[in-house]
Amino acid sequence: MVVNFRSDRIDLAHVRPSPAGRPEVVSLASFRKEGRPEEALARLRKELRLASYRCVTLLGPGEYQMLSVDAPNVPAEELRDAVRWRIKDMIDYPVQSATLDVLDIPVDGAPPGRPKSLFVVVASNEVIGARMALFEQAGVPLDAIDVPETAQRNIAALFESDNRGLALLHFDEQGGLLTFTHRGELYASRRIEITLEQLAQADVGRRGQLLDRIALELQRSLDNFDRQYSHIPLAKLLVAPLPDMSEALAFLAANLYAPVEELKLVEGMDCTAVPDLNLPLRQSQWLQTLGAALRPQEARA
Repeated sequence: MVVNFRSDRIDLAHVRPSPAGRPEVVSLASFRKEGRPEEALARLRKELRLASYRCVTLLGPGEYQMLSVDAPNVPAEELRDAVRWRIKDMIDYPVQSATLDVLDIPVDGAPPGRPKSLFVVVASNEVIGARMALFEQAGVPLDAIDVPETAQRNIAALFESDNRGLALLHFDEQGGLLTFTHRGELYASRRIEITLEQLAQADVGRRGQLLDRIALELQRSLDNFDRQYSHIPLAKLLVAPLPDMSEALAFLAANLYAPVEELKLVEGMDCTAVPDLNLPLRQSQWLQTLGAALRPQEARA
């Protein structure tokens, strides 16, 4: 069960994996925040029997950093210490007070001699400790803490085609996130400081300006991905549902060299039990929460 704390609500999603077919969305629930977070979570523990689930939560923008660094040439058992030293000037708090995890960026198929890179997901011990304490005080077992980039990677993996890369663009109330994946692995990501609400509320002139900004960010990111990973042909850019989707798709398709298509979550997941997901903008609301629910069971925080 994913427990995702939003600005004004708590979203919960449960997905049942299916080795032979589409993952099944079993349940979705959203509750307005009332009272202290640990009190709200304790109420949900009783209502939804959260103690019987493996619970995962997501950090939000501003609570962590995702850094790309060259992989240190050290034995595996020394990797984390070496990475910790390497990022010490890239964060604004003492590196001794940081919790970090490392994700490989695969080099399969890359030109010979290409240096190996890593993603380092880093957050302060204060942030991680507060999130763990929230679940402990509420009596909810916390199995893992995830981030939006890897959650979105899990969604993208459902739509990848063999031996082709995939770009996925998603907007919600926290902003835009663009990810590039290949064979279920994350290769690159970029944040876009435009929210779904801004797109929904913009008049015609302002919306055109926002789409111009988005197209420019996408073009830069596509060019950069092509330069860095020329050995990975990009199949297309999938865009999670937006207000006035047909207009947005047409604009992006006219301004980008990659094929542009709408992400239809119901084609990658069995949403029969949750008809609400047939509404396009609901898919955008739930995309990253559902992605975290697809987290591989062997992965740890």
